[in-house]
Amino acid sequence: MVLRKFLGLLPIAMLIVALGGWGFVFGADDAHAQDDDVLPVTGRLLDEQGQPVAAASIRAFVDGESEPCAEAESQENGTYMLALPRPPEQTLRLEVERYHFESLSYEVEAQEIERGNPRRAFLVPDLIMRRKITAGFWIATISFAVMLLLIALDVLHSTVAALLGVSMVLGATVLGHLIGSDDLLVISMERALSYIDFEVIFLVMGMMIVIGIIEDTGVFQWLAFVSYRVSRGRAWLLVIVLMLITGVASALLDNVTTMLLMAPISLQIAIAMGINPLSFLIPEVLASNIAGISTLIGTPTNILIGSYADISFGDFLSNLTAGAVLALLALIAYVEIVYRKEYQAASGGVSKVLYEKLRQNARIKDPITLRKSLVVFGVMMIFFLLGKNLHTPPDATAMIGATALLIWVEPDVEKMLKAVDWTTLVFFMALFMVVGAIQEVGLISHVAMFLSNLIGQNLLAGLLILIWGGAVFSAVIANIPFTAAMLPVVGFLSRTIAGAGSKVLFYGLSVGSAMGGNGSLIGASANVITAGIAERAGYPITYSRFLKIGAPAMIVTIGAATLWLVFRFFVIG
Repeated sequence: MVLRKFLGLLPIAMLIVALGGWGFVFGADDAHAQDDDVLPVTGRLLDEQGQPVAAASIRAFVDGESEPCAEAESQENGTYMLALPRPPEQTLRLEVERYHFESLSYEVEAQEIERGNPRRAFLVPDLIMRRKITAGFWIATISFAVMLLLIALDVLHSTVAALLGVSMVLGATVLGHLIGSDDLLVISMERALSYIDFEVIFLVMGMMIVIGIIEDTGVFQWLAFVSYRVSRGRAWLLVIVLMLITGVASALLDNVTTMLLMAPISLQIAIAMGINPLSFLIPEVLASNIAGISTLIGTPTNILIGSYADISFGDFLSNLTAGAVLALLALIAYVEIVYRKEYQAASGGVSKVLYEKLRQNARIKDPITLRKSLVVFGVMMIFFLLGKNLHTPPDATAMIGATALLIWVEPDVEKMLKAVDWTTLVFFMALFMVVGAIQEVGLISHVAMFLSNLIGQNLLAGLLILIWGGAVFSAVIANIPFTAAMLPVVGFLSRTIAGAGSKVLFYGLSVGSAMGGNGSLIGASANVITAGIAERAGYPITYSRFLKIGAPAMIVTIGAATLWLVFRFFVIG
């Protein structure tokens, strides 16, 4: 018995030790030997926005020779190092080439190298490379636009549309190599893969496994049934309870998973009460998109923003939770007004037979697994909150927590792996690659410069443009691809606008993209998922119907969240 208890606690101990020790394992410095006969030449390549230029070819020529004496390629941070076999006697010339950029030449006299070379190393000043618009620029731009259009019009599945976008940019690059045309080059496969944010991929995958195990216990169906009992059949109160449960669940899990769990039981309760299920489902999905912004893992857009801008679970919680609560309260008031007639006309209860059926369907199926899952999930939440102090990245927390739970609970592994939405993960990877392509060709840079010139140094104007402009675009083209494309733009604005170091612009992007998803049926993944569940049950949610309810809700809730962000960052600082 003691041994079994010990083995039962072992996964939790493993999770704590593994997470607590993260960041202290690595750190050994490399030792570099230097040949006294070699002259190191080092420097950095930047674009016109001060961003590093990677994968550029740098060739060194000394004393007017026609053949290079050293070659190198710039790294991800734009730095490079050339090892000259001998110091130049007259001049050193560097030739820099990179597709999508104008070629660059830098020349320096030998005397200047000697004066600035007390340690037998020469540091080249930062070299600024200017972008050029080629056929590859237009191919990448059109590919991105086609992908967005196909997703928005629901012509192709979002994953297929993203893969098509990747195929278009990679196909153009292959063709460019075949015919020897640099103008057709967009992005190589190696560069495209480097744009995939695997922190996002592993965070999402780990959470999917954890949620898949919790889902099988029936806890969400039980919560929905308890909500009905608490409301005593009063529809106006029941919808508030369901929205609050959905909001909390969306903050701790994610909005897509929450709606997958909440929608079926909400449908059953609404039908049993004799009320249109859409009067429950639409408010729930609106609440899901709003409350998800309060944590790192609440929405796919926050996962993207947190990974790019290094915003932790605790940062989202402290800076956005109050805004999410205000927006949720505004939404509750709005819903009660819009649906008041339907709630008043509800039967006020269900028959004993239907009540018993609901109760049977809402039983906790596996209480032991539920207890174990809640323990592991609780430990994960602690490490999400303290991740910065413990040097524990969120993706490591998610993967270690998922593994610990798999060992402790011992579920059907094949079933759990099937619970992972591989289609969504492939969509994320393809999306990263397409956004990487438009970043390579300079489209992101042009957009960033346009917004920078428009906003100037007015931080408040920048925040409002990102919130409300982001909301409109998210409603039109779906918030995930919009957010992925805007991250480098917001990063540039955060570096160039005074006071933006607080990352307020990233929080504005979070509010605009997530709450903007409420503006249309295709604005957020949770909307599409919920519509599919409702349609299979015989209650389709049309685009116009969702727009009629969602667009005003978007305006009301974003207004509330905007007031909070202005107060948080411009009043109290």
